[in-house]
Amino acid sequence: MTSLHRSLDPRSGLVISTHDLGRQQGRMVELHRTLEAPDALGNEVIGVPPGSPITLDLRFESAGDGVLVTGTAEVTVSGECARCLTPISEQSELELMELYLYPDSEPDDEEASRLEGDLIDLEPLVRDTVVLDLPFNPLCREDCAGLCPVCGQDLNADPTHDHGERVDPRWGDLAEWQQTTSTNPSSTENRE
Repeated sequence: MTSLHRSLDPRSGLVISTHDLGRQQGRMVELHRTLEAPDALGNEVIGVPPGSPITLDLRFESAGDGVLVTGTAEVTVSGECARCLTPISEQSELELMELYLYPDSEPDDEEASRLEGDLIDLEPLVRDTVVLDLPFNPLCREDCAGLCPVCGQDLNADPTHDHGERVDPRWGDLAEWQQTTSTNPSSTENRE
């Protein structure tokens, strides 16, 4: 079976050695580390800025066929509001849990996460957890009013902003006809 995984760099902050853990079932090692976020933890609208701190608080437990990783990752999520384009930034604590199978364990699931030698690559786990936690339409606040569709003014800053009654251009002729009939009722009587 050929490996589809990229070669791991043990110097990467998200590649963790389990050498000290060994394979003795029930043995546990804790890891507390702050490192820089890799690129592409998010989408075009919101995500974790590259180079921003990720604080990991993890437990590695030897568990039969592999190593169970549990704990949290604290990240800063930044982007812009989908309605008013205001920059947003907030701390997010994400729950992490993944079983990494030993390289020589039975391949019941080819998609399962695996150790490479005694190294665990946490980047796919962190990336998937961050992306799944991101809001589909990030908002600066739940009741964000957005931007004025005519002039683009932030309606949160000026909730009374108004351009007067606007008529959809597709209904313009009908609005003119309605104004004519309401100001001159005899024009409709003459047609009858």
